[in-house]
Amino acid sequence: MSKRVLIIGSGFFGAVSARELTNAGHQCQVIEKRDHIGGNCYTRYSPEADSHQHVYGAHIFHTNSEKIWSYINQYAAFNNYVNRVKAAHGDRLYSFPINLLTLHQLFGVRTPQEAKARIAEDCIPNANPKNMEEYCLATFGRSIYETFFYGYSRKQWNRDPKELPAAIARRVLIRFNFDDNYFADRYQGIPIGGYTAIFQKLLDGIPVELQTDFFADQEAWLRKYDHVIFTGPIDAYFKRQFGALEYRSLRWDTELLDTPDAQGCAVVNHTSADIPYTRTYEHKHFDLNYTRDQTLLTKEYPIDWKPGGLEVYPVNTDENQALYAKYSAAANELEGKVTFGGRLGSYRYYDMHQVIGAALKTASDLIDSWR
Repeated sequence: MSKRVLIIGSGFFGAVSARELTNAGHQCQVIEKRDHIGGNCYTRYSPEADSHQHVYGAHIFHTNSEKIWSYINQYAAFNNYVNRVKAAHGDRLYSFPINLLTLHQLFGVRTPQEAKARIAEDCIPNANPKNMEEYCLATFGRSIYETFFYGYSRKQWNRDPKELPAAIARRVLIRFNFDDNYFADRYQGIPIGGYTAIFQKLLDGIPVELQTDFFADQEAWLRKYDHVIFTGPIDAYFKRQFGALEYRSLRWDTELLDTPDAQGCAVVNHTSADIPYTRTYEHKHFDLNYTRDQTLLTKEYPIDWKPGGLEVYPVNTDENQALYAKYSAAANELEGKVTFGGRLGSYRYYDMHQVIGAALKTASDLIDSWR
């Protein structure tokens, strides 16, 4: 039996869910509070730079899953972009993520054995690190920590690393070879023609209402549909009755520069605490298109989040996780009527391929339950 499904949000979770449910014969309606589809993956074309601007920060598609790679390639062809980041600290540039070239630039070492020995000299033993700083000092030492992570983390989270959980730094990978590919996944690239075209194809033939606020008439929307897929902030759905979950937000300043190439690569991390932005993006390097003498350069600034602002990163503290557990329990009571998904609906940071995988599973489970 065909179901009428309301989907709030047109990012990857909402758009993939809408596509899969529509293909299975269900009637989907998508509403989106912004004036465009695609969520934070939205791109727009700049004819002056002949490149697609990643409006809400860099999005590099990568995955180890052949299933996800095959799925997304139904909706776009991808170029062969590889994310080779540079890190700027003071007046120096370093290869990043940390690899043997980085360690040569920092310490002058030339072999894996020399690099491991030099890092060991720098480490401060600590069998039970209680925060990010203690973990970094115990795992790779003060020089690496202060060059690449201290200032960046202070800016990103607006907290001293002593106040951040050690888990944040457990993802840091040091390579004792010259591999400078930021991602270790088998598949990687940028969609030719930008991300927005993917969402246009995913939502082809599905009604979409832009600049529509679900919360302006929440109860009326809920009465009209058999099922709701909600991809907004889970605490907002419940009117923050247990309190507001905490996020970090970002601001992007983009300039069109009269130069064919401003920084020589797509992404530079700015790790000094006295530089207010954390990253700069040069968008033509994502597209691998160098036909113009002008270029778009974006500076990314972390900012405090307030209700009504753009939620980007969940702040993973014990207090926030305890609060999320209350909202998750409330969401479970709505099972069968409302499904929560995506980064904001799940209060966790997802990469794009993870969101797509979660949406495919959600849609499949719903389709099976409605048979």
